[in-house]
Amino acid sequence: MPQSLGVLRSFPVDTEKKIPIFPLDVVLFPGAQLPLHIFEPRYRDMLRDCQAPGSDPVFAVVYARREGLAVTGCVARIVRTLKSYPDGRVDILTTGEQRCEILALDETRPYLQAQVRLLDDAAGPAPRALREQAVAAHFELLERAGETASLPAIDLDHPVGFRLVPDLPLTLPVQQTFLSLATDHERTAMLLRIYDELLPPLRAQATTPSTNGSGPKVH
Repeated sequence: MPQSLGVLRSFPVDTEKKIPIFPLDVVLFPGAQLPLHIFEPRYRDMLRDCQAPGSDPVFAVVYARREGLAVTGCVARIVRTLKSYPDGRVDILTTGEQRCEILALDETRPYLQAQVRLLDDAAGPAPRALREQAVAAHFELLERAGETASLPAIDLDHPVGFRLVPDLPLTLPVQQTFLSLATDHERTAMLLRIYDELLPPLRAQATTPSTNGSGPKVH
């Protein structure tokens, strides 16, 4: 799963561009860091092209579902190379920057490319009251799960959805649904529904003898 949140960049709303596509069994969110081990020759080619002089070192991470690629992905920027191996494999660190929508695929190179539209939240952040509810529920969830060390610092003057969702035990299809939502208001409302599903069992555990096993997961 993508790691803790990094710095977000901003592109103009609805900008279109052609970028490489990296299909993965993962959903990357804007602001989340994702370390990657690049070993296939075609993706080594992709990495070299992304890091060539004058190139923008970005590609789109797109969830590779059984029925095909998701339409909505996330632009990942290469932050740095973590390790290079003698056989050509490379470990890199990337950061999710902005949601994107695939418009057309291009298979002229060894790796997949696509014309994408970079998506922005034109509607602005969710109402502050909803953001406050989501953050309060998130902190309660982490505390009841015994994960107080991972409590994030949250700025309530900005959207909170992509700051909170990486901590949640969500299946990949649910994560993809969250990424595909068009506005922060929709994403925050979805978070509140998730907390309404996850918190009652944890609250019940606090009043009954503890049992072994993992906590609830949203499917």
